[in-house]
Amino acid sequence: MNTLMLKKEQWLKISFVAIAVWFIWFSNSHFDEYTIRILNNIAIFIILAVSYNLINGVTGQFSLEPNGFVAIGAYVAALLLTSPEAKQYQYAIVDPYPFVLTLHANFVVALLLGGAFAASLAACLSFPVFRVRGDYLAIVTLGFGFIIKILAINVPEVTNGSLGINDIPEFSNLYWTGGIAMIAVIVVLNIINSKFGRAMKAVRDDEDAAIAMGVNTFKAKTLAFCTSAFFEGVGGGLLAALLTSISPDLFDFFFTFQLLIIIVLGGLGSTTGAIIGTVLVMGGSEWMRFLDEPMNLLGYETTAMPGMRMVVFSLGLILIMLFAREGVMGKRELTDLLKWRRKGGK
Repeated sequence: MNTLMLKKEQWLKISFVAIAVWFIWFSNSHFDEYTIRILNNIAIFIILAVSYNLINGVTGQFSLEPNGFVAIGAYVAALLLTSPEAKQYQYAIVDPYPFVLTLHANFVVALLLGGAFAASLAACLSFPVFRVRGDYLAIVTLGFGFIIKILAINVPEVTNGSLGINDIPEFSNLYWTGGIAMIAVIVVLNIINSKFGRAMKAVRDDEDAAIAMGVNTFKAKTLAFCTSAFFEGVGGGLLAALLTSISPDLFDFFFTFQLLIIIVLGGLGSTTGAIIGTVLVMGGSEWMRFLDEPMNLLGYETTAMPGMRMVVFSLGLILIMLFAREGVMGKRELTDLLKWRRKGGK
C-alpha cells in the first residue's frame, strides 16, 4: 500500500511538472505581451518566495535579508550583461573603475555568478549572523539589507550610484523565468525531504532540543541560508534582465516585506503555499487594477480612485489571515493533502 501511494505521489509530481511546462509554452504562444510580463514577474517571485521560505519558514529563522541578496544578484548580472559602451555612457557621476568596463558574460554565466556571489556572502555572514536568534537575528539581517543599498548608492564607480544601471539587455523571457522557477521548486523540495530538511525542521521546532539530539544546527541553518541566497541572487539577475533597468531604490525594505507577506499568506514552511501566495499577491494586485479606474456601479458612474485596489487587496489579506491563521496551506504540501484525502480526512 505504501509503495503504491509512493508511486502515485511520484506520478503526481511528474504531472505537475508536465502541466507547468505546457502552461509555459501555451502562455508564451497565446497570451499578450502584458499578460506575459505579469507571468514573468510571478515566476521570478516564485523563485524568491520558495527560497526565502526555506530559511524563514522551514528552518524557522526570522531573516529579513532578501532585498540585499536580490540586489547583489541584480547588480552582478547587470554589470556582466551591459556592454562596455553602455556603461561608459551611463556613468555620469564619476568614471567607472577600469575593471567594470571589462566585465562581460553570457546570460547563464551572469545568473550563476550572481547566485554564487550571493551564496558566498551568505556563507561568510552565517558565522556572525547565527550567533543570535529570533528578533535579534531579524535586526542583524535587516541591517545587512540596508548596508547593501547604501553601498549601491555610495560606490558609484561600480554601481553608478543612485542613477542605477540602464540599457540592460532584456534576456529574461517566460522560458527562462518559468524554467528556473521549476528548478528552484524541485531543488527546495528535495532539500526539505532530505536529512538536511529534517534537521532544518528540527531547528525550527526546538533548536535547543535539536542540539541535545546531536543535530548540527549551525550546518543546517547555513545550508538553508546559502541555498536561499543563491536563488535570491539568480532571481535578482532575472529581474534585472526583465526590467532592463535597476537602481538602489528598487531594493529597499518593502521588497523584503512583500516576500514576507507572500510566504506568511501561503503558509510558513510550505513550498506549495509560497507558490500560491505569490500568485495571489503578485497576480491579484495586477488583476484588481480596474478598481483604480472609473466604474459603473448599478448605473452610478464613479470617479477614478487611485489606490482603491490596494485597500480591497489589504482587506482580502486580513480576511484570509483571520480565517486561515497558518496561511492558505499551513505547513502542508499538495502531497500531504493527497494523503489526508486517502485517509478519509482523519
